[in-house]
Amino acid sequence: MNIKSTLLLGAAALTGFAPTAFAQDHADHQAENASQGDIIVTGSRIRRTDLAGVGPATVVSAEQLENTGVVNIENVLQRLPAVAGFSGNQTNAYWTGNGYGTAQVNLRGLGIKRTLTLLNGRRLVAGGTGANSSPDLNMIPTIALARTEVLKDGASAIYGADAVSGVVNLVTRNDFEGIAVSARNGITGKGDGHDFTADFLGGIRNDRGGLMFAATYQKTQAIGLSSRAPCALTEAAGSLVCALSGNTVGGRANVDGTIVNFTGGDAYEPYVASKHGFNSYHYLNAVSPIERISTGLFGDYALSDNVTAFAEVLYTHRKSNQLATPSVIRGVSPGLRNGIPISALHPSNPTGQNITLLGRTLMEAGPREFFQTTNTWQATGGLRGKLPNDWAWEVTASFGRNTAKDGSTNIVNLEKMNETLSVNCGTNGAPCGDYLGVGDMSQDVMDYILYTSTDRGGNQLMSFTADVTGELIDLPAGALAFAAGLVYREEKGWRNPDPRTVAGVANNNQQDPVSGKVDTKEAYLEVSVPLLADKPFFDAVTLDAAVRYSDYKLFGSDWNYKLGLDWKVSEALRFRGTYGTGFRVPNVPELFSGMVQGNLTTADPCSKLTGSSAATLVTNCAAAGVPTGFVQTGTNVLTETGGNINLKPESSTTWTLGAVFQPAAIVPGLSLTADWFNIKIEDAIRSVPGSMKLNLCYNSSNMSHPFCADIDRDVATGDVTYIRSQLNNTGAELMRGLDLGLVYSRNIADVAVTLDLNATYLDKYDVVQSVGTPALTYDGYLGGGNGGYSKWRGYGVLTANKGKVTATWSTQWIGKAKDFYAAATAIGARVPNVFYHNAQLAFEVNEKTRFSLGVDNLTDRKAPYVANYTDGNTDTMVYDLMGRRFYVGFRTGF
Repeated sequence: MNIKSTLLLGAAALTGFAPTAFAQDHADHQAENASQGDIIVTGSRIRRTDLAGVGPATVVSAEQLENTGVVNIENVLQRLPAVAGFSGNQTNAYWTGNGYGTAQVNLRGLGIKRTLTLLNGRRLVAGGTGANSSPDLNMIPTIALARTEVLKDGASAIYGADAVSGVVNLVTRNDFEGIAVSARNGITGKGDGHDFTADFLGGIRNDRGGLMFAATYQKTQAIGLSSRAPCALTEAAGSLVCALSGNTVGGRANVDGTIVNFTGGDAYEPYVASKHGFNSYHYLNAVSPIERISTGLFGDYALSDNVTAFAEVLYTHRKSNQLATPSVIRGVSPGLRNGIPISALHPSNPTGQNITLLGRTLMEAGPREFFQTTNTWQATGGLRGKLPNDWAWEVTASFGRNTAKDGSTNIVNLEKMNETLSVNCGTNGAPCGDYLGVGDMSQDVMDYILYTSTDRGGNQLMSFTADVTGELIDLPAGALAFAAGLVYREEKGWRNPDPRTVAGVANNNQQDPVSGKVDTKEAYLEVSVPLLADKPFFDAVTLDAAVRYSDYKLFGSDWNYKLGLDWKVSEALRFRGTYGTGFRVPNVPELFSGMVQGNLTTADPCSKLTGSSAATLVTNCAAAGVPTGFVQTGTNVLTETGGNINLKPESSTTWTLGAVFQPAAIVPGLSLTADWFNIKIEDAIRSVPGSMKLNLCYNSSNMSHPFCADIDRDVATGDVTYIRSQLNNTGAELMRGLDLGLVYSRNIADVAVTLDLNATYLDKYDVVQSVGTPALTYDGYLGGGNGGYSKWRGYGVLTANKGKVTATWSTQWIGKAKDFYAAATAIGARVPNVFYHNAQLAFEVNEKTRFSLGVDNLTDRKAPYVANYTDGNTDTMVYDLMGRRFYVGFRTGF
């Protein structure tokens, strides 16, 4: 019999002792066993006595959430130093993969798709607007959470695919009785960005079980970007000036080799960027508005002394939108991006010559508005119980579905625009379009060429699990414990863009439909073997091992394993280490997404070259036809991204080595932790940002880099007009670093003080984009659409409680970093250490009633200027644009 058959039969046999199996980290079972000294923790399916031996983990309790004033779970997670790179949040305009409005977390900065998000140990359906790669963290009402457990270690052998960089497990309460209501109202120091949140929690319990209902409503108003950053900035002559877009409101055109700008009527003059350029920041938001209601119903009922039925039902409705600049026309079709030819015979052309319109912002129509309406629900039900030998079991079925409608206003239909530019306009059923001059575009032309696009999409998850855990035999050092189980999971995603978008008549926004599914069958086995106990220097030594077999219909089978050793020297000192393999199969959007075109912030290395510029760069830019003294027009480049059906799974290896020191006899209440981590990912699935492709191409010898084939440049103007950035399996990613933690609790007089500090040092993060190319260094860098990878990040919380008054101070530290692409002497090439300070004062009237007053970003720390910024002259994936903000909170219960 082969090893595959052995594992499958073993898991089936163990789960077959009862008609159902044990839960995956279920909170109810955790509370049930806590009184017996055993708990279920994230990173293991075996009941344990504590969390410390499993691996590096952070636990954020409901009390800590309340004391820091956070109402969205992604906000507190994105403050943790183990989180880096980029992910979706309300102040980030670059939500990825149709995920606008979706809250996400990115452990280690390795990508949201490599962080597994669970609710009570079970997977959640993806959020967003169709064919997405991660759940929406705000799907769960915050008031229902007991704690959030963050495992900063690979766990594919325990949980299957996606747990490459770690696991976030949201654990709900199971003991609530009565009614609780709370509300929080916030506003910025500038009087905008009003944010209101209200929560409701109701529960009943008796000797047989209970029922709990939770709901959260949130509505946040927009903050205009120009109130925080008046214009996009660029360096000129050693100072920062506005970098205005060349897609002017009057139209920038090539007239017989001269670049001119049309100013209105029949007038035009030589184009001057500082005079004619368009300031897009007046039509963007620093914070996008959102309105959401999230609900959850949780119940359990004891059918007998040994069998309990349970169920969870979640539903979230969300409306969100984001402002975008007015539509820009620069080509008559997505295939022609170098300008719009306008005949000398067209009635709007005052030059008497055939001209090429290079770019025109349709200011007359006003800004575009991207909008999303999503409905997401998930139902989970099952049975759990105990066998006579005290083994615990559970069987569970889950079904989740997310549906969405999204789109954009003021989209240009290029076919109809072409009709308005025909010399036969007016007689061909189309009005004659005058795109040459500020305010010259008539309402009848706008009505003819503009439309509102409507896209529809969704995600679906179906899973069945059967698990069992318990103790097999007694060894001299203790009982050998195990967990085993079987899993079937099917994930679907689809997205149907507006038919006009699919047809390619939408300006700069062509998309293809998406539809596909990935399904898997899995079996796992985990054991915990006590090797030594109650010996000098060996208070306890435990070996943990796990193996998982996964069979994917699209990709075949895969084996993964994990080994862990926990050495408890004494009550004061323990060492721990893990080593494991991991994998991640391409998800639905990565496999099946069609091509998508959009204007992305991109830095052209051929812009503003000086005598100190690298010789290779200067030579290559000249060879590409870039004019001497060229300055990039605007900051955006039309970029094509999309899925790739030929992707293959990526694999990883992770090891950690750590220590926990709790010198209670010397310093009571002190706990110190240190964990070294090392992660290697092979065949990594990545989409390389346009700025990086440009830099690698133009700094390679004779433009020999493969990325050069993905770049189109207009030789007439020097501007990059198009970049292809499709997903591919790249060479490898290598990351290593150190997590440090300190918790200290003591009483000073009659004041209870707790200090909780966490820091992460990123020693190395190298990315090999393709086999045979040099590694790219990410550690210590930020910007250019990559997010931030500063060497040091930290987060600390100081809480002081006296009687009914609690004061909390928290500080987030983002270490200094360099811009990925800027010259060392450029403004914004180096970003200093940034600290965000937050404070809250709370007063408890009684056990159930509490008032709080807080300030976030107490010192009103402004976002630093980043040379290759995303928006707002900074990296909005890293820094805060809102500034100082105040809030008041209240809760009570019955």
